[in-house]
Amino acid sequence: MIRPVQVAVLLAIATLGGCATDRTVGTAPGVELTQLETLPEPRNEILYLIGPQESLEIEVVGAEPLTGTYLTNEEGNVGFPLLGIVPLSGKSPSEASRLIADGLRGRYIIDPQVRVIPTEFPPPSISVGGQVKVPGSYPATGRPTLLRMINDAQGLAEYAKLDDVLVMRKVEGQNYIGVYNIGAIQRGNYEDPLLYPNDIVMVGDSPGARRIDNILQFAPLLSSAIILIDRVGR
Repeated sequence: MIRPVQVAVLLAIATLGGCATDRTVGTAPGVELTQLETLPEPRNEILYLIGPQESLEIEVVGAEPLTGTYLTNEEGNVGFPLLGIVPLSGKSPSEASRLIADGLRGRYIIDPQVRVIPTEFPPPSISVGGQVKVPGSYPATGRPTLLRMINDAQGLAEYAKLDDVLVMRKVEGQNYIGVYNIGAIQRGNYEDPLLYPNDIVMVGDSPGARRIDNILQFAPLLSSAIILIDRVGR
């Protein structure tokens, strides 16, 4: 059964100063609203997940030919004897152990005991993408917040949509999406929310700002004055 993604529509997107901007939230099939005002905090969540091009020590007890050091490819898959390509990306070491054991069980080994141990644990990180100047993964050290992580990504890009910043988080197997108004947070209207390892931050794009910018490029050719109706973000 596919569990729907829940969207936490946060107080940070509330209308400010009597502005009449329509903040109605539309959801795709499989996405539903919650009554939450903040994203739930991770509890005993696994901080390390296997990724691409990582070195793993895989031990199959009693089967020395299968035991050794394996390197995941750019998609996070590993080529394992007897099983072929095994998709390990996004899985914890214990989940990877169960996956390999299940593939071996019965066909090759009656009751396989498998251990997957990363040769080194990369530091916990937060992924920041969308309309920031330098998208990428950044260390989740100390007490990272939304503003701090965007600053680590060298700040917002030119066409960032301030009221369309998403934080995606998985808690106890459930996916949540928080929607934030980063502009309101920057002004101190709302508290800068804490982030956690494996969170994903996506800053939205403002097509309206792009259209206005394109018009202004040709402004000298049109007239000595340009009057625009501000529909950006509406």
